[in-house]
Amino acid sequence: MQPKHPKDSFIVMSELVLPNDTNVLGNLMGGRLMHWMDIAAAIASQKHCNCPVVTASVDNLSFASPIKLGNLLTIEAIPTRAFNTSLEVYLRVWGEDLTAQYKYLSNEAYFTFVALDPHGKPRQMPQLKPDTDAEKRMFDGALRRRQLRLILAGKMKPEDAGELRSLFITENA
Repeated sequence: MQPKHPKDSFIVMSELVLPNDTNVLGNLMGGRLMHWMDIAAAIASQKHCNCPVVTASVDNLSFASPIKLGNLLTIEAIPTRAFNTSLEVYLRVWGEDLTAQYKYLSNEAYFTFVALDPHGKPRQMPQLKPDTDAEKRMFDGALRRRQLRLILAGKMKPEDAGELRSLFITENA
């Protein structure tokens, strides 16, 4: 399999925040936002691997600013790194008050997806080839984020997380 460029799977998805999407304060409900983010990240993942995918994890979902009723919501999803059978996708969510012509960053998150074969079993994920400095930083950081996810899930021992250890421990030669 040839490595793919992250921009080949980049997607942008927009939704208008309607009354059914909001809470009693007129803000977009977090669960509705997560639903839309999951869809956007799944589309980017499927574009990357050309097969069905399932959500494996969601982390670092941070809420910086609420998105109000009537605002436009735009989700950007871009793959950051492929591992054996999984793919990390970085998402940015923008809110936009169209009347006031004001756009603002509302949320950021990382989602991880696993590629599936026709029998529903994990399959090989095509690799990513980052080109720009920003893509390379996201690519390098993805390994540390993956190790942290695995440690928190009890699937890796902290002492085995070499990339994370290198951030905190300098070993004497």
